[in-house]
Amino acid sequence: MTSNTYQTLPRPSVYRHFHRIAWLAVALAACVIVFGAFVRLSNAGLSCPDWPTCYGKVAWPTAAGQVVDHAAIAIRPVDPSKAWREQFHRMIAGSLGVLVLILALLATRKRPQGWLQVIGASMAVALAIPLYMRGLHGAASGLAIGAELLLLVGVLRWSNTDLSRASTLTLAVIIFQALLGMWTVTWLLKPIVVMAHLLGGLLTFSLLTWMAWRATNLPIRIADAPKLRILLIIGIVLLAIQIALGGWTSANYAALACGPEYPKCAGAWWPVTDFREGFVLWRGIGVDYEGGVLDNAARIAIQQAHRLMAILVFGHLLAVSLRMLRNPGLRGWGGLLLGLLLTQVGLGIANVMLSLPLQVAVAHNAGATALLFVLVTLLARVRAPD
Repeated sequence: MTSNTYQTLPRPSVYRHFHRIAWLAVALAACVIVFGAFVRLSNAGLSCPDWPTCYGKVAWPTAAGQVVDHAAIAIRPVDPSKAWREQFHRMIAGSLGVLVLILALLATRKRPQGWLQVIGASMAVALAIPLYMRGLHGAASGLAIGAELLLLVGVLRWSNTDLSRASTLTLAVIIFQALLGMWTVTWLLKPIVVMAHLLGGLLTFSLLTWMAWRATNLPIRIADAPKLRILLIIGIVLLAIQIALGGWTSANYAALACGPEYPKCAGAWWPVTDFREGFVLWRGIGVDYEGGVLDNAARIAIQQAHRLMAILVFGHLLAVSLRMLRNPGLRGWGGLLLGLLLTQVGLGIANVMLSLPLQVAVAHNAGATALLFVLVTLLARVRAPD
């Protein structure tokens, strides 16, 4: 789709309350992302070794004595102070999945076999869960893959005149997110899965934000919309790479590899690094990655890559924000982007200098989410004059 085509897009023909449900889903997705960061950064990601239950319970054990004969206790002792975090995160993620399903059903209600495809895929996933819990992993995986393929057929067949494509794609992403959440636990915090789970959550958030704005239909008309949209797309790509590096840093426990120093690292401007070892994406299954498995040279390489990419992202988004500040119709958004950008840099430096306090680390994740929201919002709303 070209930029000129985008400017003439009519308001999507959607259910009258679609935008309200979409905004509720956006808010819940943001909560899931931020609370997920809290779970990960407080080392609670493996506090429920089984999935989707927690030591066999729908909720979570409130005392260690409540679990005496479940197989999960052989994997990890019960820690109620952490178990509630992991299981509550699963619950709010499941609630988000229900909202996304409702959006997909509303968007596809007038499509031939639209409901049938969405409901069929959802039922396949629902059947896969008890099969997985009974140890029939092959059958469960087959049903999940079948559900994804069924939804992707709809994505390819349908357009976005009623947001059918976007809502169905979002449902497919969130189903894959559930699989990544399961693998995060069963594969013992494998870094590539943890990073992918973070990116999947932010992709879900971005798709929901875009749909909510398109359904709300509040365009911002400016003359240089095509140029600004290109800059916004570049900004989203750069930010996504930086978020991926941040996720990789966190998953490999490399946030403090340089010690409490900035801009120097381990007492040097460029200490000994091992990029080859630091960026091995696949190391097999069965290793417990909690606490990390890399030596410090590999962790320093990851930290340095994150810092260098931050400079590139900062430079580009700074230029975009200053460009918007010169446009009377975008000054508010330009100021917001600049404020969030400076805050995010400050939080990143504070993470290092203060040795990764939990509140600052979670706020840093929230800041990345807020930056993404602003960029996706502008991409959805900025259009050329009629």
